[in-house]
Amino acid sequence: MIDNQQARYARQRILGVIGETGQQRLLDARIAILGVGALGTHVADTLTRAGVGFIRLVDRDLPELSNLQRQILFDLSDVERGVPKAAAAAERLSAVNPNIEFEPLVTDINPTNIERMISDVDLVIDGSDNFELRYLLNDAAIKHSVPWVYGGVISTHGMSMTIRPGISPCLRCVFPESPAPGDAPTCDTAGVLGAAVAMVASIQSTEAIKYLTGDHDSLSQHLTMIDLWEMSFRQVSLGERDPSCPACGNHDFAFLDRQAPRQTTDLCGSDSIQIMIDPAPSLSLESLANRLRDAGEVSYNAYLLRVQLNGYQMTVFPDGRAIIKGTTDPGEARSLYARYVGM
Repeated sequence: MIDNQQARYARQRILGVIGETGQQRLLDARIAILGVGALGTHVADTLTRAGVGFIRLVDRDLPELSNLQRQILFDLSDVERGVPKAAAAAERLSAVNPNIEFEPLVTDINPTNIERMISDVDLVIDGSDNFELRYLLNDAAIKHSVPWVYGGVISTHGMSMTIRPGISPCLRCVFPESPAPGDAPTCDTAGVLGAAVAMVASIQSTEAIKYLTGDHDSLSQHLTMIDLWEMSFRQVSLGERDPSCPACGNHDFAFLDRQAPRQTTDLCGSDSIQIMIDPAPSLSLESLANRLRDAGEVSYNAYLLRVQLNGYQMTVFPDGRAIIKGTTDPGEARSLYARYVGM
């Protein structure tokens, strides 16, 4: 450890549960954070300051004004600049700890790319906002034997658990079926308390530090549930793995084997629809900007193009992915995309 690292991590190194050996393990560790929103920004900030050596930040979205209440790595300038969350977070975190290697990926996470995102890291943090992605992560993590830390927050309550393939129950052991659309509350319908996000992210971060420093005996073997408003804290033992579990028992990776990503996705809390094109093209944003100038106000940078279209805002990425803001109707979003970009 070089001198400035000795000073930076001094208060952490003297912790008996970490020490010099644990700190060096953190510096040598590699993690991926899937979703750089509420939970993801809190965890990324904590683990950057803790000294995790490599952090891959994956998110498809852009910062919005409504994010600032709970997503701690963004400010108003990020909303105004239109820089994607993954890139903005990497920029902010690099200023906090320039010794860390960050890899921001501005992309949708789907069955065609998730294995590349997690197969070369020691641990994955769940920062997602939907169950479909969590079940996909569960499949990929089991296939590649990569541990991950689940987390979720809605309203004033949240939950977390640590999943170690081959050792602990997996997500489908605990929750065999994903909630049907409309059955589970969302951030749109129930809201989110920022302090509840911080608490669940603290649990996730602590579990990550335990695992990365090698203190696996201290990892939680429970599903931890909190309600911060009621000040309640409950743990349910995970028990043993289910030998008949489709994922970890039979290695039937139903979510991972869906090779074609869904064409449209409703984005939580943003009055927006995401459009995916498969196979992904390679767009010239400059050429597209020139083509769209007569249609509306256009701006673009290295990451994205944004155009205002009669009450809608369309953001297009180089891989053909687009976010149509101003509608929650997939058909309307596809129609706008076909009209202005082509499909």
